[in-house]
Amino acid sequence: MVEKVRISVAMITYNGEAFLREQLASILSQLGTGDELVISDDGSTDGTLHIIEEFTNGNVPIRLLTGPGVGIKANVEHVLRHCNGKYIFLADQDDVWAPDKIKEVMKCFKTQKASLVIHDAIVFTDHIESPVMDSFFAFRHSKAGIIKNLWKNSYIGCCMAFRRELLNKALPIPAKIEMHDQWLGILNDFYYSKSYFYHKPLLYYRRHRDNNTQMHRYGFIKILRNRIVFLGYFIRRIF
Repeated sequence: MVEKVRISVAMITYNGEAFLREQLASILSQLGTGDELVISDDGSTDGTLHIIEEFTNGNVPIRLLTGPGVGIKANVEHVLRHCNGKYIFLADQDDVWAPDKIKEVMKCFKTQKASLVIHDAIVFTDHIESPVMDSFFAFRHSKAGIIKNLWKNSYIGCCMAFRRELLNKALPIPAKIEMHDQWLGILNDFYYSKSYFYHKPLLYYRRHRDNNTQMHRYGFIKILRNRIVFLGYFIRRIF
């Protein structure tokens, strides 16, 4: 039953064998028997599924789904539709969670009466001990607000958790917008006005060649186009 699940961790995977084992260990060590890890795999051809199988005999339920196979946003929506928790944490396949991440975020939900919590992250490439960036928040000038995040998004999915009520507003995720995390964050700002930016790094964000583009600025024309498309879908959703 939905009401019996406290926390759902929603993860999408695709050929993530290089880093997945470390990430799963960092997540599952913080979850209890009343929680769940839901993974939607989008057709991995490496050892990803075998690694997930290694972790399925623990105390935390792991549900492995077959993704729709049509891109990241569709796979994110797919996994979110299968989450039963009151609180939903987004997780990438290649990062590492700080040992106190869930405890700290859940405290923010309670003390700040937040509907969405996003925390800071330390960025690294090869070794956690040698970060290339001590604060993702400082890099993105992160804060809540529709106008601010419409132009320069500071919502990063792997650092976000939210109450499941947001799904009623956010799903389905438009296929043509650029980022699902921006969509979730801005809709939360509009409907609930309770996004809380927690200035403590609770995640080690792994920067490698597959996600490097997320760290760089786009050209002005592309930024403008993406924002116009986003705004169009946003207006249609709220009206």
